[in-house]
Amino acid sequence: MAAITYLDEPGEVRAALAPPRRELLARLREPASATQLAAALGLPRQRVNYHLRVLEAAGLVELVEERRRRGCVERILRATPGAVVVDPAVMSAELTQMGDQFAAEHLVGVAADTVRDVARMQARADESGRRLLTFTIEAEVRFAEPGDVHEFTDELTEAVRQVVARFDADDGRPYRLVAGGYPAPRGDRS
Repeated sequence: MAAITYLDEPGEVRAALAPPRRELLARLREPASATQLAAALGLPRQRVNYHLRVLEAAGLVELVEERRRRGCVERILRATPGAVVVDPAVMSAELTQMGDQFAAEHLVGVAADTVRDVARMQARADESGRRLLTFTIEAEVRFAEPGDVHEFTDELTEAVRQVVARFDADDGRPYRLVAGGYPAPRGDRS
């Protein structure tokens, strides 16, 4: 299983998102040298080397091999396998922390916290060679009337409260349960 690269520093994110570096990361799904990349992109090799060093320092590119070629050492690199997760707090100002369970801002804030927490724990689990035990429940529901959302939420909250009360143990390992709902994108409807 490929590791997750978790970026939580603005400098790391800038390193990955600068336009020439995004293109290099896309091309480095397959191993290549700076010379090969420069030819493919029509850029000077020195400029490509600079961007590759920045990506390598950020942990987004790794050395595959070094080859002797025409009296020089050619470095073959590839994008680091696995997912790259960017802490959502880095991408925007602190999201509004509203107590309104029906506010989109609150859902986005909770989702951002979930991404950050799970990515950090997965990175630590990968480093220690362990598996992070998680679960996901997904469903789609079609409401006949907009007001049905509130009634549904009340009933779901009560059902979750009952199940949590049944399984909650004072000396157990705590898990965070997040349930959110948002309109399904139109293209996803079957």
